[in-house]
Amino acid sequence: MRLHEKIREGMIFLFVAFWLSGCSPITENNLIEEISPITFLSISKADEGKLKVSTIFPPLSKEDKIVISHEVDLLKEGIQKYNFNFYQEVKSGQMRMLVISEELGQEGIMSIVNTLLTDPDISPRIYLVIMRGNFEEFLESQLDNAENFDYSFYRMLKHYEDRNQGELTVVNLHQFKNLLYTPYSDPFLPIYSIQGDGVNYEGTALFQNDKLVETISSIDDRIFQLINNNHYLAVLPIREFEIVLGHVRSKIDVNIDSSNSTIFFTVSIDSKIEEYRGEKQLFDPQELENLKADIETYLEQQTYEFLKKMQELKVDPLQLGIQTKRPFSKPMEEEEWIDMFEKMYMNVKYNVNIDPLTDANSRRPNF
Repeated sequence: MRLHEKIREGMIFLFVAFWLSGCSPITENNLIEEISPITFLSISKADEGKLKVSTIFPPLSKEDKIVISHEVDLLKEGIQKYNFNFYQEVKSGQMRMLVISEELGQEGIMSIVNTLLTDPDISPRIYLVIMRGNFEEFLESQLDNAENFDYSFYRMLKHYEDRNQGELTVVNLHQFKNLLYTPYSDPFLPIYSIQGDGVNYEGTALFQNDKLVETISSIDDRIFQLINNNHYLAVLPIREFEIVLGHVRSKIDVNIDSSNSTIFFTVSIDSKIEEYRGEKQLFDPQELENLKADIETYLEQQTYEFLKKMQELKVDPLQLGIQTKRPFSKPMEEEEWIDMFEKMYMNVKYNVNIDPLTDANSRRPNF
């Protein structure tokens, strides 16, 4: 009897010890010589509803690299298949990027996002990127030309995230999840395209829930960076007036009237002139004021058209619906907000402040 009690107490102790320590009864082998930590995955559509999962092996060692692709039904199945035909065990704990094809994004990526979120080995800080074009073929073409292309791509994304450079959209898994599951918001991701021997930043892909519905580029993407993403642009070229504004910082004030019929969108901008090739004499204060008025009118019209496009698509990446919340009243349903948003009138106002032209070299001390 005492023996049975000791065995039972021993089993209870072992269970509690494993539970408290968070350890699995099976210890994973993580010897660096025997594992191959992948740094990125590329996912695209395959035939018959399958996924095509690709990456570069070996990702870190100096051996000759190859691109390995598998067509699978489930994302985790792809990682399992890598273990079947590679001499080292594949680990996903060092994954830094997930590259998703544009076609797959248009079909929806919720299952992929949920799979990544529930994997404790995968960091929520991995970057999500939409790719236009055949990324697998591009990777194979780069093995001889730029074998560390994946690392260079990752460093570029990290640079623009850390320094808040305001030039392009950078979104990680945690941010995408918040935008996807938070009421009154729709997620967005950066979109790149394959052009020749490189990948070019195209703009920002807008999602309706988890499905890609539109890509904004050029001046629309510049405005998106100013009014939502970074609120800063290093340079803002405006070809219509042959001018480049630099160090553009914005402050946004958004209000919805009590009848929920009009959104008042006020944008205040501080900037300086980086380059000008027009005919105005900008040392003349009146000429500079006329140019500022022209730029304000132009940005108001472009922002108005951008907001109208969001209304037509029924997406809200700016989270404007939050402005409908009132003290002591029940928040409206998200579907109700989108229906209301589609019919609202947009009142856009820009206040542009431009530093007058000065000779920067005259401020420098003489040595």
